[in-house]
Amino acid sequence: MQQRFFSGIQPSGDMTLGNYLGAIANHVTASKKAEGFYCVVDLHAITVRQEPQKLRSQTHSVAAWYLAAGLDTEKSPLFVQSHVRAHTELAWLLNTFTQMGELERMTQFKEKAERHRNNINAGLFTYPCLMAADILLYNTTHVPVGEDQKQHLELTRDIALRFNNAYNSKTFVVPEVVMPPVAARVMDLQDPARKMSKSVESGGTVFLHEDMAATVKKFKRAVTDNLANVAWNRDEQPGVTNLLGIYCALKNTTPDAVVAAFSGKGYGDLKTAVADAVVATLKPIQTRYKELLAHPDHLDALLAKGAARANELAEAKVAEVKTIMGFVPVRV
Repeated sequence: MQQRFFSGIQPSGDMTLGNYLGAIANHVTASKKAEGFYCVVDLHAITVRQEPQKLRSQTHSVAAWYLAAGLDTEKSPLFVQSHVRAHTELAWLLNTFTQMGELERMTQFKEKAERHRNNINAGLFTYPCLMAADILLYNTTHVPVGEDQKQHLELTRDIALRFNNAYNSKTFVVPEVVMPPVAARVMDLQDPARKMSKSVESGGTVFLHEDMAATVKKFKRAVTDNLANVAWNRDEQPGVTNLLGIYCALKNTTPDAVVAAFSGKGYGDLKTAVADAVVATLKPIQTRYKELLAHPDHLDALLAKGAARANELAEAKVAEVKTIMGFVPVRV
């Protein structure tokens, strides 16, 4: 079967370097190699309360970052999740093929429920069913994800197999997980034991939109250790390893090559080199991002075009699923 990718990003909080390296950069690369469907998953975002105007602006913002980074929308359409109604319809159907115990074991549900104790809603609990629908709608063969989403992908595979076995069919393609070799999980520069987050306030988070001088300062102040040795060792040197991972991803090189290049050099040299690589990568993307946001009509037209292409496949897949399940079709 021809390769087809799918992935999406939530429009909640400002985009970070972690979002770029762990998601967008990999999606852009994949979009140039094979067909894919990429979307701004606004329906996922509302499992946590969102201010309406901010949700709209951040939806445009995520789309603009995708395009500014170079997503090939001719081969791989970009769209807004809520613009394709089949996502929610299939999610409901897949709810009936998902066990309560499976959802209760989801790490992200446990973490978000802890952070948002006053709003532990049903959508937060069934989030993985909507994610499964997102993926299975498009006969997706490969899903590029960070480490924090791998568990959801495994559940998606289970749901697809369960449905196929129940009806002795090949309705759903069982997707493969694709993880980047480095920077799959970019850590906070001030707390390398914690993922760089767009939803948690920290001086160790690098935002894509921020002034480059501020970005350089954050890298200069990045936490390392007192071993005075540039080495790839997540357990003993998480801060240094995080910096090396960022550099590897930006320079498209390997940990061994980077460690060798910095042999005999200090942490200051490493921090400067990583900061310079980040600035060189993000500066032109920032310029293009601002140009795109300055022309919202053009941005909306691209998203509408992407949604139209996505709808063709998504509606056909839902119709196929409903026929197999025994629903009476609409007769016009």
